[in-house]
Amino acid sequence: MKVTYIVALGVLAALIVRLLMIGRRPKNYPPGPPTLPILGNIHQLATRDSHLQFEKWAREYGPVYSLMLGTKTLVVLSSDKAVKDLMDKRSGKYSHRQEMYIGQTLCSGDLRVLMMGYGPRWRAARKMIHGLLNVSAAKSYVPYQVLENKQMLYEMLVDPDHFLYHIRRYSNALTTTMVFGWRTPTYEDDKMKQLFDGFSEFAELNQTGTAALIDFFPWLRFLPDFLIPVRQKAKDLHRKEKALYLSHWLKVKEEINNGTAKPCFCEEMAAAQKAEGSFDDDQAAYVSGTLLEAGSDTTSSTLYAFVQAMLLYPEVQQKAFEEIDRVVGRDRMPTMEDDCDLPYIRACMKETLRWMPTTILGAVPHAVTHDDYYEGYLIPKNAGVMNNVWAIHMDPNRHPDPRRFDPERYVNDHQSLGDAAANPDASKRDQFTFGAGRRICPGIHVAERSLFLGMSRILWAFQIEPKVGADGKPILPDPDRLTQGFVCMPEEFPAQITPRNQAKADTVVREWHEAEKECLDPVTKQWRVSPVPSRVNGKI
Repeated sequence: MKVTYIVALGVLAALIVRLLMIGRRPKNYPPGPPTLPILGNIHQLATRDSHLQFEKWAREYGPVYSLMLGTKTLVVLSSDKAVKDLMDKRSGKYSHRQEMYIGQTLCSGDLRVLMMGYGPRWRAARKMIHGLLNVSAAKSYVPYQVLENKQMLYEMLVDPDHFLYHIRRYSNALTTTMVFGWRTPTYEDDKMKQLFDGFSEFAELNQTGTAALIDFFPWLRFLPDFLIPVRQKAKDLHRKEKALYLSHWLKVKEEINNGTAKPCFCEEMAAAQKAEGSFDDDQAAYVSGTLLEAGSDTTSSTLYAFVQAMLLYPEVQQKAFEEIDRVVGRDRMPTMEDDCDLPYIRACMKETLRWMPTTILGAVPHAVTHDDYYEGYLIPKNAGVMNNVWAIHMDPNRHPDPRRFDPERYVNDHQSLGDAAANPDASKRDQFTFGAGRRICPGIHVAERSLFLGMSRILWAFQIEPKVGADGKPILPDPDRLTQGFVCMPEEFPAQITPRNQAKADTVVREWHEAEKECLDPVTKQWRVSPVPSRVNGKI
């Protein structure tokens, strides 16, 4: 009896010691803030504007530091060199994802490509997506971008107060055309509103403390729903989101079967599904839905940030006016052929991506598949690895006076966004908003053209000035007030958007009406004939 009692005490003591070891940072891990038993650094995580806390830690503990989050480890990369050395050069090890119970299991039914682990399903989806968005394919979508851009300018002319809506419709319509073969002709589209609202809710749910705690302490997921209300919210969001994505996919699949579909990504995916049978309609719906999310949200958020920058930095706007007027003139809008001759506009695009990165903390952390060593520290298997975009972009050694919007930083940078991301010299990479390694955003080439056309044509046509308040003072937005979530944007703000002169206003109206008459069905407002050839059966 006495021996049994002693054994039981020994087992209990061992369990207590083991429990208290949770949250402690082993000596060979990268440095980081002091920890508490069990919690680690969880109690130090900010509930709002967490990018500021991650930046502060980077200045204190260096470009590679670690956080102990319950049973999980997060390694934070806060320098261009560390991101290049690990996420790019060792991408075979650094392309996985940690398990995300709320985000991937409940919100996404294990179907969302963004959060999918590095395995056969992810690689197959990535291969198809690359076919849609590679450099050569991206060039073929310029006619789509030009048309949607003309409508955006027209809407900003006739309804300037809702410029955010017009920017969102522009990015969404372009994405739906590429992915599904049909465009979104109006912002008053319930499915488009559901997309933006749903993705905002998804980002917020995954930023909640409860979602993090369930990942850090997996046993919490066995508690009943009434103790974890975020779980029911996640299930409800998945139900609505899956219905939306399935409706898009099944609609275009039916059009493909009856021969009425326009050339699009889903045409190619349907052919692959038929030939291989390796993925069902649910997975196909989420592959296309992932593209819709990424293409709609990040481009519109960046353009919105650009408008804010023009409000706050009128001297930059004036210099951009001068370059556009000198190169393009007053009688026509900029085109992609003007790209090389408008270095200051390109610099504005790059500076916007740096100054207000939408994926402010690299969206979803990568995970390492095997133990690895870097700069003498162990990065353990299954650790999350964060691309700390904000800290890199705000590094004063890399970008002096980093919160100032200064396109001059990039006027001599003639790289495309894709070329800059692939540059072996980490210091020559322009910005890190699109991610790194094998998880880099495949839409980078399309986004570059959408942003250049959007920014150059907005500035060709319009002057952006502050609204005046009731007190007679200009209303200026605070550039540090951002929406919350792993994809963010400036909080909504007003702006006075007016045509630079009547001739430009007339051109905006004429260009849109001519494009509308020439390209679109007068009733459905869909393309009569797609300017992009089919991608299946070797037609491209």
